[in-house]
Amino acid sequence: MEAALRRQEFWSGVRDESPILLGVVPFGLIFGALAITSGLSTAAAQAMSSVVFAGSAQFIAAQLLGADVSGVVVLMVVFVVNLRHALYSASVAPHVAGLGRGWKLLLAYLLTDEAYAVTITHYSSRGDARARHWYFLGAGLTLWTSWQLSTAVGIFIGAQIPRSWPLGFVLPITFIALVVPALRDGASVAAAVMAGALGLLAGGLPYKTGILAAALVGIIVGMLVEGRKK
Repeated sequence: MEAALRRQEFWSGVRDESPILLGVVPFGLIFGALAITSGLSTAAAQAMSSVVFAGSAQFIAAQLLGADVSGVVVLMVVFVVNLRHALYSASVAPHVAGLGRGWKLLLAYLLTDEAYAVTITHYSSRGDARARHWYFLGAGLTLWTSWQLSTAVGIFIGAQIPRSWPLGFVLPITFIALVVPALRDGASVAAAVMAGALGLLAGGLPYKTGILAAALVGIIVGMLVEGRKK
């Protein structure tokens, strides 16, 4: 009975995550190609998808590394971009509190925007909650596998693109496509506008620290606007 329940939960996670892959796979392809054209080695590009496993942070890191930005600045920017995962973790924590350390580490690694979206909905539903971490595992592994494969294909494509091709415009367009759908309220719009404006104004700062400053100011402005609504 327990084994049947685990299988059911796992494959339900795979099923519910699969439609999201239609939007994930193209970005994996783009990342793989752009990582190579930005100067990363094949191994480094694939390792970034395996170790970092965070799309937006990977795009930013590839761009900064391609511009010879200090490693410290790259780490700080990636940390700020991924701060939202702390909120995801806090939301999921009560549902996985009874699991062992190994399970918690594995699920923490697999926690992404897309996996969180389907998993927290499932955790919030009624029914037998004993094996719902297997649902989380199914959703997370589905996303992880598709991201690794699409990155690998993108790396192959990127290796065929001549370095002389002007692909610098692709990264900004990709970020616009990621950001615009998320601008759903005044706080997010204010954060995006302020961060974008400051990013342009502070673009000449050494070591690309203007990007870090823009991200921090955008977060603060968004929090202030959201606070005023309450």
